[in-house]
Amino acid sequence: MARALRPVGLDFTETAPVRLVFTTRTTAAPEAVYQALAEDVTGWPRWFKAVTLARPTHGGAGREVRLKGGVRFQETIMAADPEQRYAYRVDETNAPGVQALLEEWRLTPDGTGTGIRWTFAAAGPAPFRLALTAARPGLGHSFRTAVRTLDGLLAARSAGRP
Repeated sequence: MARALRPVGLDFTETAPVRLVFTTRTTAAPEAVYQALAEDVTGWPRWFKAVTLARPTHGGAGREVRLKGGVRFQETIMAADPEQRYAYRVDETNAPGVQALLEEWRLTPDGTGTGIRWTFAAAGPAPFRLALTAARPGLGHSFRTAVRTLDGLLAARSAGRP
């Protein structure tokens, strides 16, 4: 059953009890990465394999996301700064334990592509925090694999391949 989470602001990426920060880079330009993150929401399942459904809601101010295993999120877009940042807060989920959750994608041009920093900021009781911290390697692997896949898709697109 879905339940409401505590609303948090963008500063939660700095103050959350659990902050998992991952970085990588892509050869794609920041505008292409931002477009895939923020404008082609329905395309997420093509490159982020944990995502089975992503669709905009509330005229683009929110998202509905479903993950493998049946986890569902209703989100509010908190920041959509073209070519720089995309952040969203989870307002409702069926995931156990979580009390607040915000994710932020920061994009930085690096001359030959884009540096990407993903911050996963969360709050919950001690068992949830411990489990999330233990899941760090898997989340990092999922993030890096997703960005690698996205990079390949964007490279094929810019080369005119489907």
